[in-house]
Amino acid sequence: MKSVKITIALFLVALLLGCAGKDELDELAADSGEQQMYDNAQRYLRSRNFDLAVRSLQLLESRYPFGKYAEQAQLELIYAHHGAYQHEAAVEAADRFIRLHPQHPSVDYAYYMKGLSAYNAQSDIFARFLPTDESSRDTSHAREAFAEFAQLVARFPDSPYAADAKARMVHLRNLLARHEILVANYYFRRGAYLAAANRGRYVVENFQRTPAVADGLAVMAQGYILLGMNDLAEDAIEVLRLNYPDYPALDRDGKFVSDYDLDGANRSIINRATFGLFDPPQVPQFDSRALYK
Repeated sequence: MKSVKITIALFLVALLLGCAGKDELDELAADSGEQQMYDNAQRYLRSRNFDLAVRSLQLLESRYPFGKYAEQAQLELIYAHHGAYQHEAAVEAADRFIRLHPQHPSVDYAYYMKGLSAYNAQSDIFARFLPTDESSRDTSHAREAFAEFAQLVARFPDSPYAADAKARMVHLRNLLARHEILVANYYFRRGAYLAAANRGRYVVENFQRTPAVADGLAVMAQGYILLGMNDLAEDAIEVLRLNYPDYPALDRDGKFVSDYDLDGANRSIINRATFGLFDPPQVPQFDSRALYK
């Protein structure tokens, strides 16, 4: 009960502070000219009061849509939304700026912030405080961010933001590839072996030079073994052996080792003694991130 009261009290304090901030903004804007409104917005940005910065920039643009600070306010509004964790609003603001000012000298910044906002949208409030596996979450924002960064790099290769965009694209490709392996592992647990093998093949074909390729080959090998397609399994094992000889599922002789390998199911003594009731062979879960970073 005490914790509920504390939560309500904190909520009311936050609400009062928000109202106070809005009242302060309304009071400052009542008789302000364009220059003063812009200076106030800059003050909020410098103090990282992004909520008030968003409101002041929106007010400035609405009151002086053709003023000397109108374009700059639109550009800084993207940053203010991003700083306030309003990632969808930041993407929309960047889209609007690109549409209205396609030849603006800073339009590359709008492309970059659009990608960055989509990139950060995949991190929810809990992910900022608790360690989570990014690749286990929904990857739609990651795909969107990759596409936006790719546009920036293609359109503005000499942009000061291009290098950072490329680095983030590398991270995103690794994340997307790892997500496919996690999905393949899930399919193995569900007994959907063909779907698992197809996920592994997708990683190998579309995410070359990512650490997940090794797991992709192992997934293919395991999936084809379980489907009885030993020729395809041997091909995948051969590629795995040549490129990743230290892979955990390979023994010293390069043989694929699993509860289900090319020699069939490796049943334990307990499993055989109980006619398959106990300790059945397990399909492995592939995750070699510790080895191939």
